[in-house]
Amino acid sequence: MLTTQRKKLIQDRLRQTGQVVAKNLSQEWGVSEDTIRRDLRELAQAGKLQRVHGGALPASQALATLDARQHIARSDKQALGRAGAAMVKPGQLVFLDGGTTALQLARHLPHDLRATFVTHSPTVALELAGKPHLDIIMLGGTLYRHSMVNVGAAVVAAAAGFRADLYFMGVTGVHATAGLSTGDFEEAAVKRALHAHAAETVVLASAEKLGAASPYVVAGAGEVAAVVVLPGVTKAMVQGLKAAGTKVIVVG
Repeated sequence: MLTTQRKKLIQDRLRQTGQVVAKNLSQEWGVSEDTIRRDLRELAQAGKLQRVHGGALPASQALATLDARQHIARSDKQALGRAGAAMVKPGQLVFLDGGTTALQLARHLPHDLRATFVTHSPTVALELAGKPHLDIIMLGGTLYRHSMVNVGAAVVAAAAGFRADLYFMGVTGVHATAGLSTGDFEEAAVKRALHAHAAETVVLASAEKLGAASPYVVAGAGEVAAVVVLPGVTKAMVQGLKAAGTKVIVVG
């Protein structure tokens, strides 16, 4: 079997089953595990999959720039934003991550809501500023232009000064065993800090993030209060997350 054929079959298998195991593929196709691992390594370098111990998982499709992500599953993100906004209660202190779904959440907050929002995203802060009764606190640091969020030690240190009621965490991968992950090391550190200082963390997960993995783990799937998804998510996906200790809320 040619290398190109193996790589295509690996990607087809990932789409069908959501994971591949190097040992199983080597036995099935009669090639060495080293050969399969080399294929996986090259596919990972091309952004086609995410390597994990013993095999691979689908790579997240949510790693594009903020501007590009604005056009991906827009109606789904609007629905998730509405659902997230409905979870916020008057008087709460809320951590709100960066990203396109967070922007939708900010847009769907009631105009008369009185609450405090803490964010490290300039674009989210500007969206929140349209709600006249919100108190908005910015966490400053080094601007990571890819996602338009502030990152670095200053943001992590500042997070320790709060005890939030809710944290709406943005991630690029939601997987029952690989956990909640993102594509940047500094972003992951900020997300972990916000998660550590929130009473409850909620993930609003559009379809392209489900079953996918990114290089930097933020938390285990069962370490958040809930993962919010839309109708159409597969029963197997929901069952897998629940088996990992995750509360799954289907909205829309």
